[in-house]
Amino acid sequence: MSKVRTCLWYDGNGHEAAAFYVSLIPGSDVTGEMGRTQSGAPLMVNFHLAGVPYQALNGGPTFTASPAASIAVTTEDQDETDRLWAALTADGGAESRCAWCVDRFGISWQIVPKDLPRYVGGPDPEGARRATEAMMGMTKIDIAALRAAYEG
Repeated sequence: MSKVRTCLWYDGNGHEAAAFYVSLIPGSDVTGEMGRTQSGAPLMVNFHLAGVPYQALNGGPTFTASPAASIAVTTEDQDETDRLWAALTADGGAESRCAWCVDRFGISWQIVPKDLPRYVGGPDPEGARRATEAMMGMTKIDIAALRAAYEG
């Protein structure tokens, strides 16, 4: 078990969430369960997303997730961005702005293409301004549109 991990609070569906998350990110797995709730669900589910440790705590309805904490994923290309975005916003998930979305369990995510910094932080200040302005109007990030904005 890792010395440090992020614990996410769920209302009885932490195991379902963990299984869903590991199905989306290559190199991810559920690593164990501890205890049981009164309903028989695992109290704690340990899992890794691409090697990063997390815990899903079935703590009940007392607390809910907020965008103040999110899971950020760097994607390789538009196809991976589109795939993750579609999966996370399906079945009750929701789009937000500038690469942010919320999954059906209420957890916020940032789905950020690895090329985004090339455009919004590029060496051409005017191109970076245009790319940043374009990004601010997006929900899911469109890499081609960022490139076009940067190149003017």
